[in-house]
Amino acid sequence: MATYEDVLLGDVQVYPEKGTVAFSAGLHGWAFTLTNFAKMYAFKFGVDESKMMQKLWGENYFDPSTKKWTSKNTGAPTCKRGFVQFCYEPVKQIINICMNDQKDKLWPMLKKLGITMKPDEKDLSGKALMKRVMQTWLPASAALLEMMIFHLPSPYTAQRYRVENLYEGPLDDQYANAIRNCDPEGPLMLYVSKMIPASNKGRFFAFGRVFAGKVSTGMKKQESVEDVPCGNTVALVGLDQFITKNATLTGEKEVDARPIKAMKFSVSPVVRVAVRCKFPSDLPKLVEGLKRLAKSDPMVEDFMGGAELIQDDPIVSYCETVLDKSCRTVMSKSPNKHNLLYMEARPLEEGLAEAIDDGRIGQRDDPKVRVKILSEEFGWDKDLAKKIWAFGPETTGPNMVVDMCKGVQYLNEIKDHVCSGFQEASKYGALAEGNMRGIFFEVCDVVLYSDTIHRGAGQIMPTARRVMFASQLTAKPRLLEPVYLVEIQAPENALGGIYSVLNQKRGNVFEEMQRPGTPLYNIKAYLPVRESFGFSGVLRASTSGQAFPQCVFDHWEMMIADPLEAGSQAQVLVEEIRKRKGIKAQLPPLSDYEDRL
Repeated sequence: MATYEDVLLGDVQVYPEKGTVAFSAGLHGWAFTLTNFAKMYAFKFGVDESKMMQKLWGENYFDPSTKKWTSKNTGAPTCKRGFVQFCYEPVKQIINICMNDQKDKLWPMLKKLGITMKPDEKDLSGKALMKRVMQTWLPASAALLEMMIFHLPSPYTAQRYRVENLYEGPLDDQYANAIRNCDPEGPLMLYVSKMIPASNKGRFFAFGRVFAGKVSTGMKKQESVEDVPCGNTVALVGLDQFITKNATLTGEKEVDARPIKAMKFSVSPVVRVAVRCKFPSDLPKLVEGLKRLAKSDPMVEDFMGGAELIQDDPIVSYCETVLDKSCRTVMSKSPNKHNLLYMEARPLEEGLAEAIDDGRIGQRDDPKVRVKILSEEFGWDKDLAKKIWAFGPETTGPNMVVDMCKGVQYLNEIKDHVCSGFQEASKYGALAEGNMRGIFFEVCDVVLYSDTIHRGAGQIMPTARRVMFASQLTAKPRLLEPVYLVEIQAPENALGGIYSVLNQKRGNVFEEMQRPGTPLYNIKAYLPVRESFGFSGVLRASTSGQAFPQCVFDHWEMMIADPLEAGSQAQVLVEEIRKRKGIKAQLPPLSDYEDRL
């Protein structure tokens, strides 16, 4: 938990005796905190609830024969740890009675606990009965809601320290102050985080949180409340035609408000799946269904209106990068041959691409803060750090174009055109039209025609794109493949099968640790996404179902093979990708992008 330590947030450590830990069976849908049992036993023993919470965790033992609590085990067979005697054993007893269908014992126990079962539920048996009884006695929703209510900070408290991570505008304007103070009388600031499918086919609720001000209904009042003040979540009807995924809503007159930062997710889209209609007549349904899917993320079948789909094999997305600095400064001429752009490419410093991905460095940052981070953490010259023109693709990606020119006339006039060309080039790289990643483009020199009409967007944008492709191809281009972090839990006798499967799948184990007090081992490994298809099935077969893997995207890893070398693994892969995208299989020669004087 120390990973998430934050001075503003306070103590983030969790403590069972304070009610910040839930013991649960997620598969069966039940959970409890120590509060559940502390309330019950505090009433039974006539003691304070908080004292009982302390007794139910840690080195606290109770002996029913002497009816005394001790801080050490006395050695008596009846002396047991408080948690075991008052929490674990009652849960275990009820589960065993349900699984053995001992209903003559079960109903009296449930009556003492105040649990009422429905008539049709009493006919259940075995596992189904156990799940229903446990869900009724210790519902997971109640445990989760209790922890949220009593242990999460209120919006009034949380927004005071979260405002700097929420608002993109100046932190001293009226909107930031309204968010900071959770002011219901301030200007409306509402962030819509998700579009939720409504019961009406094709319609969506815009779900979000009111950070400041008050959102009110219009004339229609179907299933609505009059208004919702800040600090609350809200679902709005009628916005689905204006919002795709997320948005910031404010008052009509608040023209100078800035948006709330979009949520960043820990996942990265590294696998694509192509679908097509089984019957061509269903194509309009597919198009409409995909439009709806873009707003939300349930299963695609929910939106297809009965159209049958054919699913192709999953496709892994690769990125393009460079291994070294360009072997020479490359030059490209504009279509009218009057303008020359000179550029070089090199890889970004280690860790810089990740810092851009994490939002620590970006286009919208305060230039002074950006210069400080680049100079102190990545060894950049301060003057160089001030000359960044753009980040890409999409103005937020982990590639940069930087002005290294000296004494060039009219340079600012073509800056926007070069940046537009850079956005396109970094989104569709020279190797296989994949996103570029970790490439630093230097604008070394520019020769421009004196007449403005001959150096417009139509002349400069395609030239910038061509010269960037040329500089990429002269800097030892490489492919980056996505890699999963795999966590596997298994007993010792299954480790041999796990290592065998990981070796077959190009996996790399970097940590093996036995979980204290259990016979289980926790294995962490890196696994290329391309090798992950069917991995779980092969792993289960090799370990007789004893290994349980969990995969999550972790990082991009450079492929050693040279895509420009005939017959190499990377070259074959580039050809496959280019064929799939419908472009010429052979890489264009460097002369297509680089011009000679």
